[in-house]
Amino acid sequence: MGLRTHRLVWVTTTRAYNGRVSVTTRLQKNGRGPFFYTTWRAGLLWCCLLGEDMMPAQPTGGMHAGGGGLDGGYFETRRLPTPSCFNRHSRVRKYEDELQKCRLDGASLDLSDYHPLKPITVTDTKSQRGRRKGSTSSSSSSSSSVAPDPLSSMLDGTDPLSMFAAASDLGRRRKEREEEVGADFEPWSAKRAEILARFTTTERLSIGCLFFFFFSPGKVTSPTSAVSEKVRTRLEELDDLEEGSQKELLNLSQQDYINRIEELNQSLKEAWATDQKVKALKIVIQCSKLLSDTSVIQFYPSKFVLITDILDTFGRLVYERIWSMCSDPHPLPETFSAEDVNDTAKETCLNWFFKIASIRELIPRLYVEAAIFKCNRFLSRSGIQDTLPRLTSMIRGIGDPLVAVYARAYLCRVREISMNYALLLNSVMSAFRAEFVATRATDFIGMIKECDEAGFPKHLLFSSLGRSLASADPPENERLPILNEAWKVITKVRSPQDYINCADIWVEFTCRHFTKREVNTVLADIIKHMTPDRAFEEAYPQLQSVIRKILTYIHDFSVLFSMERFLPFMDMFQKDSVRVEVCRSIIDVFIKHQQEPTRDPVILNALLHVCKTMHDSVNALTLEDEKRSLALLINGFIRMVSFGRDFEQQLSFCVEARATFCNLEPVIIQLIHACAAYSFITIPSLTSFFSRLNLYLLSGQVALANQCLSQADAFLKAAVGILPEVPRNIVIEGKQRSSEGFLLDFICNFLSTLLVVPDHPEQGVLYLVRGLLNMVQDYTWEENSDAKVRVYINAIPLLAAVSQESYLYSIPKVDSNETLYGGDPKFIAEVNKLCETLIGQVLDHLKGLGRDESIRKQGSLAFALFGCLLAHGDLRNTKLNQLAVNLWNLSHKHGYCDTRTSVRTLEHIKQQAQHSDMVHLSDMITRLSLQSRA
Repeated sequence: MGLRTHRLVWVTTTRAYNGRVSVTTRLQKNGRGPFFYTTWRAGLLWCCLLGEDMMPAQPTGGMHAGGGGLDGGYFETRRLPTPSCFNRHSRVRKYEDELQKCRLDGASLDLSDYHPLKPITVTDTKSQRGRRKGSTSSSSSSSSSVAPDPLSSMLDGTDPLSMFAAASDLGRRRKEREEEVGADFEPWSAKRAEILARFTTTERLSIGCLFFFFFSPGKVTSPTSAVSEKVRTRLEELDDLEEGSQKELLNLSQQDYINRIEELNQSLKEAWATDQKVKALKIVIQCSKLLSDTSVIQFYPSKFVLITDILDTFGRLVYERIWSMCSDPHPLPETFSAEDVNDTAKETCLNWFFKIASIRELIPRLYVEAAIFKCNRFLSRSGIQDTLPRLTSMIRGIGDPLVAVYARAYLCRVREISMNYALLLNSVMSAFRAEFVATRATDFIGMIKECDEAGFPKHLLFSSLGRSLASADPPENERLPILNEAWKVITKVRSPQDYINCADIWVEFTCRHFTKREVNTVLADIIKHMTPDRAFEEAYPQLQSVIRKILTYIHDFSVLFSMERFLPFMDMFQKDSVRVEVCRSIIDVFIKHQQEPTRDPVILNALLHVCKTMHDSVNALTLEDEKRSLALLINGFIRMVSFGRDFEQQLSFCVEARATFCNLEPVIIQLIHACAAYSFITIPSLTSFFSRLNLYLLSGQVALANQCLSQADAFLKAAVGILPEVPRNIVIEGKQRSSEGFLLDFICNFLSTLLVVPDHPEQGVLYLVRGLLNMVQDYTWEENSDAKVRVYINAIPLLAAVSQESYLYSIPKVDSNETLYGGDPKFIAEVNKLCETLIGQVLDHLKGLGRDESIRKQGSLAFALFGCLLAHGDLRNTKLNQLAVNLWNLSHKHGYCDTRTSVRTLEHIKQQAQHSDMVHLSDMITRLSLQSRA
């Protein structure tokens, strides 16, 4: 009649279930395969073991392996507690139905089987066969994305065609003038000859991807040909161009290469002269592509000179053509403006820009547009100024640094012809690396001073310089003179919008390199310029940028709030939405960079005012996400406030915060967190064990009611942890009394709370219940006491309740295990196993009482277990039904059971058997008999 034993190991797995975390614990044999229950000898039923002479000896031992404590947070076993002959199943409880049945005039409700917490299965079918090519119909559609053009970002999201079309309406009118060239200026013709003579090569060169078509004779269309013949010839030219574009001229010497380029230049002029504008444009495009080839790097400067000669020729031809269209009836003056250009010339000019903008490759598009850069004068007064930054930004898309440098050089050369010195200087500061500009900042300031204000405003030049200095540091001894020189110009700007645009840039330089004194001076100057006529209302983005830059470099809030002009600067944000956004940014920086809790009254008062501004913005129309976001920021501030051991000050702050932030529930919960933390620290100092236990439980219940799950978990764990320390006797009114009754009442109250406590995602199934039962097992109870078994019997209704689909009670906004597990069969199986363990322990104890002849106590416990199975067990299970009958018989065997209680129990069973879902009780009633002592 032995029992085959194995080493049992609890294995816990965590998985996602129905959008939530599900934890499953299972038994395994020897830590490997699934555990199989031990086989008992044939014909031996556990229900027969209740007899005094039929109960075999059982292996003894505790209910867990490895000693007491939480030990991973779940209830462990080290032997098979119960055979498989009566696998314990909880009866499915419908609490609403039961409540209706207890009412006199109640009407039964037809409850649906649907439950919103049940797992939802979504079937996603995708048809793989029979789908048409290009079809987008599918039960799960996927969007195809095209890789973005990295060069399009240079245009800041603007369509180049639309930008050219709207160019005539952009900018303010400025007076154009030609900058006179100094006497020491080296002309391009001399520089060109020097480059060609200096940069030579003996390597063989090639001209790839072009030009067979351009050297073929007989392809020029006569201007006197018919229109149809001209169109046909054009199409043939395009076909020839496509064929020729795939061929290369290889193994050319340097002189051959130069000759070929000269021939292309001549072909360009001939095509233009014969009105073949498309062919001329294609020649220029193909020549520009050659500048992307740096295979013979020592010859690249000469190649650049040769190709730019063709580009210059093309630009001159286009400019002269548009100029000639404006000469009727009177020629344009040299200092003409866009208003002097007729509509036909403007349309032709725009058409050229549109054609160039449609070039797909970056380098030819950049060079060809730069070649006709001067034609922007025909479109608008500010056309050149507006186009220049865009072309400069386009160069950043060139990956080869050598090609990019020469592209900048060509852009500077064509701009030198078209623009004044100030604009050229601005472009240099914008295009060159910030480090280059920063190390020569003093020299650039000297050049800015020499610029004419009429040609290009100096504050724009200082804006460009400030952008470079915000990214790179100038020499330390030059920083203060640079700031003084720049601010002399900035503070004289009369337009508030121009002023704040420039000041916003230089605020970052000031914050990077100077103290709060200089920053405070800058803020005072901004307030002085932006306050008159409420000019700040039109500059909220720039003012917000100033705040962000200050917060980026000043993280010490005691320094920040000690600046006299910071809070007055904040007062300029009069618009509610902008003010709240600024307050959010301040609190966000405080939370990220405040290293230690603070009690500084200056910081607390200022940030309380900031948080109150955010809180007061909440109204009936505020979205829940916005409320949650604001509450998170305010909670972050509250967590960073600490008065150490000065609890009175801490309580005073919490009271003030409670009155200030009464409309945000998460903030109220955070304040409860603070009170809970105080309770958690203070409770261990109490001397009375039961006061500590009850306060731990009460604090945990309060924390649960306010959705403070981690705090509730800590309180309940602490309560379980001190159970073994409860003394067996306590002093009540000066007398020594047993603590067993008080401890039993506390544990029953504790068990009722555990029903609504959700499992921790990193712990096992019902880890708090298991931990409590571990402590009950380890506790030293009084001799001959049945308190431990009564705890086990009281734990069975809890386990039956947690296996229900819907719990009898719950806490609003707290997801209990009914939500986390959603009736998962594995979870139910774990609960049933734990129930079997407890029942096995109770039956072991009943067997021991039979040997000790404590028959009265045996009958009382057997009747208590019978009542538990009757109320919570699924007695449709034949073996469990038989176990209940045997418990009834055992409790009445010696006649010590209360007859009145037994009679009322039988009447209740008969009443329950009349319900359609409880008809199985009718058979059990016939086997329950009343016995009395002889």
